[in-house]
Amino acid sequence: MASLRLDDQLCFGLYSASRAVTSLYRVVLEDLDLTYPQYLVMLALWERDHRLVKELGTELNLDSGTLSPLLKRLQTAGLVVRNRQADDERSVRVSLSESGKALHEKARDIPDVIGAAMNLDEAGLARMRAELDRLTESVNRYREALSPS
Repeated sequence: MASLRLDDQLCFGLYSASRAVTSLYRVVLEDLDLTYPQYLVMLALWERDHRLVKELGTELNLDSGTLSPLLKRLQTAGLVVRNRQADDERSVRVSLSESGKALHEKARDIPDVIGAAMNLDEAGLARMRAELDRLTESVNRYREALSPS
């Protein structure tokens, strides 16, 4: 029989690790004046600029109710520009401003800081990421199978 002890629960380990990592990001991102969710948006845009809000939401697994206020704050901070598509008023394209592009250079060391805090080298980080991706995919598939259609 599976244990119901808190310390035996994988979910608690994941929750604790997530809180610790997010707390570390809060400290590391302070100099950039970004929150962790804002940093994720910036990462996606640094990787590929000029994205539709819908694309960002899909990639970041964020709904529009969460993403829209994030983008508004980033625009107010002067890091991104949002423009409605001329051919479809419902679609909004997000692009980096010059300040947003410049912030990329200031953020370059963040992955190394996080990796050092986790005591993982590049290979260890890649293995951890692959395992977390596999876990997420497996749990999502299982949840979808349990959900009524």
